[in-house]
Amino acid sequence: MKLTWTSLREALQVPKDEESYYDNTQWCNRDLIPLPPERRTFGVWSYAGYWVVTGCNVSAWSIGATLLGLGLSPQHAIGVVVVGGILAGILAVVCGWIGAKHHIGYTVSSRFSWGMYGSYFPVILRTFVGCIWFGIQAFWGGQATRVLWGAIIPGFAHMKNTFSESSHLATNDFIGLVIWMFAFVALVMVRPEKMQIPFFISFVLVAGSFIGILIWAVHNAHGAGAMFHTPATAPNLGAAWMYGITAVLGAWGGGTVGQSDWTRYANKRLAPTTSQMVVAPFTITVTALVGIIVTSAAKDVLGSLIWSPIALLGEIQELNHSSPRARAGVFFASLGLVSSQLMVSVVLNSMSVGMDMSGLWPRYINIRRGSYIMAAVGIIVQPWQLLNTAAKFLRVMSSFGIFLAPATGILIADYHLIRQRKLKMDELYIGNRSSIYWYSKGLNWRAFVAFAFGMWPMLPGLAASVNGYTAPSWAGWIQLYNLTFIIGTAISGVLFWVLSISFPPPGLHQESAFVGEALPMNENYHAEDQAIGVQQTKEKEPATLDVSV
Repeated sequence: MKLTWTSLREALQVPKDEESYYDNTQWCNRDLIPLPPERRTFGVWSYAGYWVVTGCNVSAWSIGATLLGLGLSPQHAIGVVVVGGILAGILAVVCGWIGAKHHIGYTVSSRFSWGMYGSYFPVILRTFVGCIWFGIQAFWGGQATRVLWGAIIPGFAHMKNTFSESSHLATNDFIGLVIWMFAFVALVMVRPEKMQIPFFISFVLVAGSFIGILIWAVHNAHGAGAMFHTPATAPNLGAAWMYGITAVLGAWGGGTVGQSDWTRYANKRLAPTTSQMVVAPFTITVTALVGIIVTSAAKDVLGSLIWSPIALLGEIQELNHSSPRARAGVFFASLGLVSSQLMVSVVLNSMSVGMDMSGLWPRYINIRRGSYIMAAVGIIVQPWQLLNTAAKFLRVMSSFGIFLAPATGILIADYHLIRQRKLKMDELYIGNRSSIYWYSKGLNWRAFVAFAFGMWPMLPGLAASVNGYTAPSWAGWIQLYNLTFIIGTAISGVLFWVLSISFPPPGLHQESAFVGEALPMNENYHAEDQAIGVQQTKEKEPATLDVSV
């Protein structure tokens, strides 16, 4: 068969379901349509597993332990995590309502706030943040894999480093990263609606790891350790609290604003809510508490403050001179950490970034292909350069809130206050002026103005924080920056609401279902621009998929 450019383009397009009622267009593919009932497989326990995986991992452990570096007492650090976890749960409920009701992800839902072309802006921002976060999670996964293999082959743990010291990456860490990446690529092959069993396996493994490490630390230190009872040393306790809460919200902000990416799989409207409000803050808090206790106790045993559970396992093996018993314990503990990093990378990064990239080029990118692109970009940015100190780790997490907070405020204000949870689903897939979500040339200026005003007050504080400016003239900006997620969300949300009330967008309070098997042609525009690109049929009445329930 002769290979032509047309046939090559058709071969590269993402696959469609058999007897599909949609086509791959600039705005639509299998991963972007509202999920049909047969793909809504997540119930209450499925979402409990989701939030356990999301909250019981190295990130949550490290946040709790690293907060001690801000001068907070362990008790204050726990309080920060509790408040941050509860706020993250509330945001998850509010943002995830779209997915539970309409069964669409953030990639599509951003179109009604930003405009059809304007939605590319928040999607690209989320893609960038997601790639960075994946790189960080992958690096930790590679380190956990290195510790795992070091428990099997002690010589691997002491392999000679052939990389330069300035790279902040050892040779065995790199080998561990490569092995972990192979496992990640295989896990991405599992469809999101089939992830319940991997959730459960990962939970059992990582819970066993954290409990085992906690028992070891408390037993050898004869308690929680002396540091657990030390008072706070931060010169400004209130500022340290707010900085810590911002770090927590920044860490889970991408998961909350894009919560509809997973709530769209709900088989009942309220299936995700219990987990979001109870399991999420509880799991995050318990994991951080374990991390704080272990960090404190391990300092008494090892004499140094180790905020990473992965590094701690390596030190435990060294402390016991790689004895068979120590190696066995380290092996099973690191196995849980490896599985945790795999799952959290799929849940918080692969799914969301894959869907975002799918929205950028639906004909040729779906969630799976987008995940592989994300993996390549996440490694290219060299995340190990971002994590060489605890202070830098917190700065990285806090800076993400500058972009995510305004987008969160706009989403909440538009969906819940302006539109009162009513959408014209079919018009979210029309890429021309016949759609009420087209606005002006595909852009909703209200969203861009609200985003800019929610972001710019944080930029001076970010610059001061990153560069270490300590002059009194920067103090006010730094304090404002420490409230990034709260202030940014509030400013953008309120301003967007005011602009939308003063200059009402078209189609408010209108709603319609997603068109199923066919869509009547509109003579005013080309067939390729039809909503979701559906194929014409000879039926007089098109079948529809009702997503208004």
